[in-house]
Amino acid sequence: MNLRKDLSEKVLIADGAMGTLLYSYGVDRSFEELNLSHPEDIVAIHKAYIGAGADIIQTNTYGANYIKLARYGLEDEVKRINQAAIRLAKEAARGTGTYIFGTIGGINGAVDARLPAAPLEEIKRSFREQLYCFLLDGVDAILLETYYDLDELKTVLKILRETTDLPVVANVSMHEPGILQNGKKLPDALEELITLGADVVGINCRLGPYHMARALETVPLYEKAYLAVYPNASLPEMQDGKVIYQSDTDYFAHYGEVFRQEGARIIGGCCGTTPDHIRALRQGLETTKPILEKEVRPILELVPEEVVDEEAGERLLDKVKERLTILVELDPPRTFDTTKFFEGAEALNNAGVDAITISDNSLATPRISNMALASILKHEYGIKPLIHLTTRDHNLVGMHSHVMGFHKLGLHDVLAITGDPTKVGDFPGASSVFDLRSVELVQLIKKFNDGISYTGKSLKEKARFHVGAAFNPNALNLEKAVRLIERKVEYGADYIITQPIYDVNKAVLLKEALQKANIDVPLFIGVMPLLSSRNAEFLHNEVPGIRLTEEVRERMREAEEHGYANEEGMAIARELIDAICEHFQGIYIITPFLRYDLSVELAKYIQKKQQVEIISK
Repeated sequence: MNLRKDLSEKVLIADGAMGTLLYSYGVDRSFEELNLSHPEDIVAIHKAYIGAGADIIQTNTYGANYIKLARYGLEDEVKRINQAAIRLAKEAARGTGTYIFGTIGGINGAVDARLPAAPLEEIKRSFREQLYCFLLDGVDAILLETYYDLDELKTVLKILRETTDLPVVANVSMHEPGILQNGKKLPDALEELITLGADVVGINCRLGPYHMARALETVPLYEKAYLAVYPNASLPEMQDGKVIYQSDTDYFAHYGEVFRQEGARIIGGCCGTTPDHIRALRQGLETTKPILEKEVRPILELVPEEVVDEEAGERLLDKVKERLTILVELDPPRTFDTTKFFEGAEALNNAGVDAITISDNSLATPRISNMALASILKHEYGIKPLIHLTTRDHNLVGMHSHVMGFHKLGLHDVLAITGDPTKVGDFPGASSVFDLRSVELVQLIKKFNDGISYTGKSLKEKARFHVGAAFNPNALNLEKAVRLIERKVEYGADYIITQPIYDVNKAVLLKEALQKANIDVPLFIGVMPLLSSRNAEFLHNEVPGIRLTEEVRERMREAEEHGYANEEGMAIARELIDAICEHFQGIYIITPFLRYDLSVELAKYIQKKQQVEIISK
């Protein structure tokens, strides 16, 4: 048996899905663990594919790495599970001349948006551990499949090529035909993989035969590598709570020949495919003789256009880099009565604030849509809004749609936050979505500035988002907390907005920590005036991320006893503003209970302070 020789002479048929068949049996857990607990089922599936005409079967090891097995508490079983998978594949293929591919699946990307991205160093370690099992027990080739993240695939391919000269099949996955998640064209991505040493490059998962064929139409025949294609059976649907793939096997038979005509040397199946689909692919081939020439269809490029927002004026990010800049937060109303909200916004605008920030159902309490209020502020009142967006309330589809809406409404200043969990709000039975973390939301929004969607598809226009990220300066270990800012900046945050501080020394400590970490993005430091001693105690003891000094709490207790709590709360706020202005140019005033009169007073105080400084200069 010589895989490279066979690939040079003929088209090979690979197997289809393993997980789909196991799932149809009622198994809904780690499919890879079944190599140990139900080996007879794994062997039976392998034999079914060989009986259907597969020249190639792959080991049941797609998720048999440390990172994925850890989700099931099986991280210490990597070696046993992989070794068992190889043994079972060899048992099924014995005496048949079938090639065995050791499969290693992608980890990051769009496999499950709710799972945090694994650090690259952890991926490398996990990959080496799984690869070692294949090299120790012997397979005919390594199959790298379902990689949405091209950088991850390139990283592990480099490790592979430094370790072994086994044949390598490297498959990327796409959301859109011909375009990767990062916006790179499929032919360019495959060319990079060939340069790194892949013997076969191709595509698998997510798309059915039609879109896979359309993608291959854009790919040339390469001199130094062959092509592979593993389509899904169809788009999935839900029936009785289960994921079902509906596809006529005769339809697959037609595409067996289509894929051969597009230059594929390995043709198999991915999600939803069964031995019947593989049999159909085999029967659909007019011949196994590979083509040597093909006509390539150029990719229709939709180059995103720059769009000028003539109403934008001077941007917040530009302002805060040059001079003292004031943001004021107003919570949307919980009822349909918006009178006080818009009165407050107008008063604050007249007081000279630079933008009104609008929370997104703060404390998980439903309020009027902040997108609706922001649009009214911008278009009817001429007031600049900065809109908050939580990952709690929107799944990935809704989030994408929401941000597209921001762009078309001209709402280009966004604060990306996680949001309070729903159990703290008025609807404790509601679910928290959290498809993305806040840093990934920052990354997603900034991708729109390149005119590219989450899936890599052109949006035809480039957005103009400036994205803020939240930060808690009240952490016990400030230097450790500042590392979170570093990460958010790495993901694309343009500026940082903090929770309120109640310690004048905090501004100094925060400035020093930022300088030490070489972080130079603008910060808006939070200030929220206290209304009473009870208000102070509630914030200190019950609101996550807010801590008051004992001195401030004592001042509020004493002031309340003598009937001037409101005045003392404002005095404390002014002292904090004085301290902040010595080190930062961004002030973020949080309006308590729509008491916009307090925020107006503080805004005027800051304006007067700024005027005095200008005159003194």
